[in-house]
Amino acid sequence: MDTAGRARELVAPLVADVGASLYDIDFNGGVLRVTVEREGGVSLDVIAKLTRAISHALDEADPIAGHYTLEVSSPGLERTLRRPEHFAGAVGSLVSLKLRAGAEGDRRVRGTLVTADDDAIVVEVDGEPRTVALDRIERARTVFEWGPAAKPGARSSSPSQKKKAARS
Repeated sequence: MDTAGRARELVAPLVADVGASLYDIDFNGGVLRVTVEREGGVSLDVIAKLTRAISHALDEADPIAGHYTLEVSSPGLERTLRRPEHFAGAVGSLVSLKLRAGAEGDRRVRGTLVTADDDAIVVEVDGEPRTVALDRIERARTVFEWGPAAKPGARSSSPSQKKKAARS
């Protein structure tokens, strides 16, 4: 079992204890990244509590040789998609994919995730469905789109500007 797998066995019950679920765990470059999610979001208090509990459990069991840094966070608005269940949870979302070299067509794909199963996903790109095998995906994430930008030259109605106008 690899380092992330050993850490997963220790971390998963601690995450469940705070009513959250383990979204992902990754060990790369001396950094153990633990990503957790919970209905309604994960508060800073939960992240802090989990960080202390996970750090203590890792110190006790010592599954990681040498020095490492622990990072505990929520997936955020733009979630990394690595496992079939990540893709299944993102159906209906705008996604960005980078495909492995040798893939047919463009290596970069951006579109709406239509379906996902254990082997492949279907992304709608410019109104056309494109099937992509999961093993052809190098990197994937959801894409958050902000609302329309403010019109250039539009005046801001911040409280400080209102005060300045009132003084004049």
